[in-house]
Amino acid sequence: MTTLTELDDQTVRNMSIGAVFSDFVGKINSVDFHRTEDLLVTTSEDDSVRLYNIANATLLKTTYHKKHGADRICFTHHPSSVICSSTYNLDSTGESLRYLSMYDNRCLRYFKGHKERVVSLCMSPINDSFMSGSLDHSVRIWDLRVNACQGILRLRGRPTVAYDQQGLVFAVAMEGGAIKLFDSRSYDKGPFDTFFVGGDTAEVSDIKFSNDGKSMLLTTTNNNIYVLDAYGGEKRCGFSLEPSPNVAIEATFTPDGQYVVSGSGDGTLHAWSINMRNEVACWNSHIGVATCLKWAPRRAMFVAASSVLTFWIPNNSKSIVDSGNVEPDTGV
Repeated sequence: MTTLTELDDQTVRNMSIGAVFSDFVGKINSVDFHRTEDLLVTTSEDDSVRLYNIANATLLKTTYHKKHGADRICFTHHPSSVICSSTYNLDSTGESLRYLSMYDNRCLRYFKGHKERVVSLCMSPINDSFMSGSLDHSVRIWDLRVNACQGILRLRGRPTVAYDQQGLVFAVAMEGGAIKLFDSRSYDKGPFDTFFVGGDTAEVSDIKFSNDGKSMLLTTTNNNIYVLDAYGGEKRCGFSLEPSPNVAIEATFTPDGQYVVSGSGDGTLHAWSINMRNEVACWNSHIGVATCLKWAPRRAMFVAASSVLTFWIPNNSKSIVDSGNVEPDTGV
């Protein structure tokens, strides 16, 4: 697999399916890449957590979590440890988040506090802090080394959280399309800035910062995508996609921050140039509506997932690795 060099329109346009995994039972809930290792982790409605080597497109390990389920997931700094949110028994156990070792399939710690489903989860890039946003209208700040919640923000609406790539700032989206920025070291003093996406009050379902920290990517529940200047909040560009009722789509920056790739409600995938504000590519996803989509941090590849997981790579590598009897050229 090719490592990441400077992307251009032609490279992005030439992306195609290089591997398919279709052995999931139900929808894939969440995907995450490790920041420095060639690893991908997924969760699914079949209560599975699956670990992949993205360099050779192989499934390394599958664990099942029938008691708690497997909803949102993110890597810690350690390549075999993840944080996973629970689907079941939130009322009875309160065990909304678990710190899991994929190495020996052990739960290293439970984090109790959220009373409803966690819909946003992210790990600090610089230390053991992580954040979770829940439908109980709270954002909680945690430390991997401590069971107890380290901080809590009460807010209206469906919260969505993200750290910038330097770990110095985090963003929280809330009701009415408001994005509040906090200093990670002194969040208890309140936000130091608030942005609004003008004219769009739909809830923000996902936030991502570009690697250089200059841009912020927002995806809304009505399938609008916005790229904002992360310092002043000005809208750099925006794109509207086909609606996908009751299903949130995900968009992603490329690592160089020059392109945005997204799913759409009609089952297509799109790529845009941020600087030129034009669409560079449109593909048939071959898997229906892609609800999870992320670009690998250090590779010329991205993954798109519905109930099927697909690896997309530049098509100068023509080999298709089919790990689940899906024909990428005919769809599923």
